[in-house]
Amino acid sequence: MRRMTAPTLADKLVVAISSRALFDLAESHRIYTEDGVEAYQRFQIEHEDEVLAPGPAFGLVVKLLRLNRPPRQYVDVILLSRNSADTGLRVFNSIKHHGLAITRAAFTRGETTSRYVPAFGAHLFLSADTGDVRRALEEGYAAATIFPSAPTNDSDELRIAFDGDAVLFSDEAERVYQAGGLAAFSESEREAAATPLSGGPFKDFLAALHRIQAEFPDERSPIRTALVTARGAPAHERVIRTLRAWNIRIDEALFLGGLDKGEFLRAFGADIYFDDQARHVEAAAAHVPSGHVPHGVANEAVSAGTGAAANPLRVVNR
Repeated sequence: MRRMTAPTLADKLVVAISSRALFDLAESHRIYTEDGVEAYQRFQIEHEDEVLAPGPAFGLVVKLLRLNRPPRQYVDVILLSRNSADTGLRVFNSIKHHGLAITRAAFTRGETTSRYVPAFGAHLFLSADTGDVRRALEEGYAAATIFPSAPTNDSDELRIAFDGDAVLFSDEAERVYQAGGLAAFSESEREAAATPLSGGPFKDFLAALHRIQAEFPDERSPIRTALVTARGAPAHERVIRTLRAWNIRIDEALFLGGLDKGEFLRAFGADIYFDDQARHVEAAAAHVPSGHVPHGVANEAVSAGTGAAANPLRVVNR
């Protein structure tokens, strides 16, 4: 008898996403917070045939799934939700209605979803729950809290932009800046120009994008990436040499020397932008879809706090 080969995600870019990041669950969330779990469950079951509208990461997911071109399936999108299977049926019905090729999911009935990020081998986890995002980051996975944002651009090309320090790179240089200011940072980076930076939480995600890009001629790649950083000369050299040492492609690099990033991200046409500082994400979200990466020294004081400081969105991920 011929033995069937078990399916695997090992050769794919795996993106895990919460139901609140994928769809607009604002009304459901209001019922949950005002009336409790039982009222929320009744509402979702009673309305399970009503299609949910797109949420902040919906456009990104559409473009990710478009990368799958027979015979190659480059991407697998996984749904991770705090719904139960019963209340999650509305989410799956909406996935079917919108024609999204999402077949795998974990419904945790109120428990943290981040523990399934390693199980699925996700390269990226997008959620509206900062606690789940932090836990994924602590385990070494790229993760971001999705902000309410402007819509994605209309082109078929997938465009993803990254901040540098504490996102693509470690926060070692940012720690120098926080401790000694711009002059100390510039001097340190000048002296360490030939020493590659350590990888940050999004290094492996960028590498996975690069592997897909490498299968296409440059002029026909379906993905375009950008580094959008507050760094300027002389701190640019270490970044360039780091990417060269990693042998990872970045299509555009913007060294803005402290200028506001919003207009540049809009000009690039980012489908999503990742930054470790919430104030930068809030500003960018007026122009492009954006995700906060609560990682590194800039977030250490915030993570020790409570309330709005601990979760800038003040939402519960369902």
